[in-house]
Amino acid sequence: MVPLQFDPCSAIVRDLKLPAPGVSAALRLFGEGSTVPFIARYRKEATGGLDETQLRAIEERRDFHLELETRRDVILRSIEEQGKLNAELRAKLSHATSRAELEDLYLPYKPKRRTRATIAREKGLEPLGLRILAQPLEGDPLKEATRFVGPDRAEDVEEALSLARDIAAEAVAEDAAVRALVRRSFGEEGQVVSEVTKAQATARTKFEQYYDYRESVRTIPSHRFLAVRRGEQEGVLKVGLEIDSERLLPRIAERMGVVRRSPFAQQLILAILDSYKRLLAPSAESDVLGELKTRADRGAIDVFADNLKNLLLAAPLGAQSVLGVDPGIRTGCKCAAVDATGKFLEHLTIFPGQGTAQTERAERDLLALVTRRRPVAIAVGNGTAGRETEAFVRAVIKGVEAPPFVVMVSESGASVYSASERAIEEFPDLDVTIRGAISIARRLQDPLAELVKIEPAAIGVGQYQHDLKPELLERKLEEVVESCVNHVGVELNTASAPLLARVAGIGPKLAKKIVDHREAKGAFTARQELLKVSGLGPRTFEQAAGFLRIRGGKNPLDASAVHPERYPLVERMAKDLGVGLPSLLGDSSLADRIPLQKYVGEGVGEPTLLDIQAELKKPGRDPRASFEPPKFREDVTAIEDLKPGMALEGVVTNVVAFGAFVDVGVHQDGLVHVSQLADRFVKDPADVVRVGDRLKVRVLEVDLARKRISLTAKSGPVLPPS
Repeated sequence: MVPLQFDPCSAIVRDLKLPAPGVSAALRLFGEGSTVPFIARYRKEATGGLDETQLRAIEERRDFHLELETRRDVILRSIEEQGKLNAELRAKLSHATSRAELEDLYLPYKPKRRTRATIAREKGLEPLGLRILAQPLEGDPLKEATRFVGPDRAEDVEEALSLARDIAAEAVAEDAAVRALVRRSFGEEGQVVSEVTKAQATARTKFEQYYDYRESVRTIPSHRFLAVRRGEQEGVLKVGLEIDSERLLPRIAERMGVVRRSPFAQQLILAILDSYKRLLAPSAESDVLGELKTRADRGAIDVFADNLKNLLLAAPLGAQSVLGVDPGIRTGCKCAAVDATGKFLEHLTIFPGQGTAQTERAERDLLALVTRRRPVAIAVGNGTAGRETEAFVRAVIKGVEAPPFVVMVSESGASVYSASERAIEEFPDLDVTIRGAISIARRLQDPLAELVKIEPAAIGVGQYQHDLKPELLERKLEEVVESCVNHVGVELNTASAPLLARVAGIGPKLAKKIVDHREAKGAFTARQELLKVSGLGPRTFEQAAGFLRIRGGKNPLDASAVHPERYPLVERMAKDLGVGLPSLLGDSSLADRIPLQKYVGEGVGEPTLLDIQAELKKPGRDPRASFEPPKFREDVTAIEDLKPGMALEGVVTNVVAFGAFVDVGVHQDGLVHVSQLADRFVKDPADVVRVGDRLKVRVLEVDLARKRISLTAKSGPVLPPS
């Protein structure tokens, strides 16, 4: 239990180098139940304009310090109950700033299993062990050891000294300063080392570059560490840490007070060597590998989060009718038509490429469906047979008057959604593949609205996501989804429950209640009507209202990002300008005439007023880019069609630490290595490309056996691979 007087503000200010008033305000708002999107958008004056990234960091450090303080309190109570808590130890525990430091200080007092030192103490060897640790300048270890030889004790002098050294070795291993020294040395001077296992020594695997590999702990990038860890998990590699122990052992000896003139010096040196090999090194190696894993996880998760954000914020086609096609060979292509709101209309299954009769029938059926439903676009999934299906669709609609445009859509995660409880609840009578076709169509209309129905980790825009700490990954990705949904805003009268659930303050249960209320009572005509939803009170309304949109409602401001708490202020602005509220919305010249300084006060400052002014100029504007379909070459549909030097346009599907993967329309993404992303030096691929970007590339190399495509985005001649 965290002490009631504990306040993490000063520690967070120190950690993050942020202004104390802003951190204090953010912590207070979090304590009141405010969400990050709400604070970042509507409480800028309180926090001094802290953005979402800073607020998330404050939230994370708050949790860290609360957990640390809880653990500190448990340790203090435990040692106090043992009657061993003195002023010096209390001070050390009170000033510890990390969990490792706390645990090192607690280790000598922590209840432990039966150890070699425990056995030695049970045999009465503790006095001799303490003599070794004390390093007296007189005495004879061999003679003194004879006193401890006998029944139920040591069998001989050598065993007596060995048992005494076990006690000394444990004392060395439990010395907080020694543990910190060894852990720091492994972290600063250690090297990650991997080698191939005997069983895989002659095998060709994707880990060959790590069969005899070493790299500094300090500099190894996250993707390489995760790669060797994956190799270890798959039984291909043995991974460990190496350090120059010859440099480290003298420092441990100095810390433990080895006195060269003492007759007990050699015994302590032997105890230190044993402690290092048996206790300290394995513990430090485990700790540092754990820290490396956490560091690598965070790096990979940040990459995943950036990719997910760009995918979620991809340009939407918008409210247009779409025909979704889920390609298939044996089971046929599932086609599903949806209207401009995403409502499912009808479906059919066609079997192109399965004989002349089936192909001709597929042409007739698809043409009839397109003629009947008149979709603006046809979205074809990019899975197996995707390009062949796209070519078939293009050929069928050539003769249609004002034909729809055809675009490939990523299927990543669609199968996960179509088999989920959400999809079954929405379409209980449809086959899973038809649900997939509907999802493909809706993804084109609004990627964000459709992708929020899928667990973020299943979307497939990360690196080693299955090796990452699930709790870290889930938290980060949930933050990204929440941020994107609230950044764009949500149409209250058309949003699905999964989308509404991501709005600040709402959550899954309340989202379902909103949808149920909407279906029972009809469309909302004002934001204020949300308060009629069971379980939605003033606090939730405050958090959510500004991110919900009602177009064509009673109050035109309900279609904007202006928060209801500021409606009176905007109405006063319109009155002062001598115009009606509807006239002010969308008129940039009028909005520019607002004397903002006149309205500063009562908790409203310049940041909020500037936000209001910008929103009045373009109320409810979708911040995402305009939709532009990718342009794949029609003569390139399979990896076999690729030739070195060939110029292509592709879509970036994944950005990782070592480059970017690009879909060029052949079912297999090609890799643009970081060294090939630009004519200049690029350290971080995310600096030059994002998921969803259109990228002009040329083929460097095609490895048909391993289905690998190497691409370049550089200008200049394509050089043959070395």
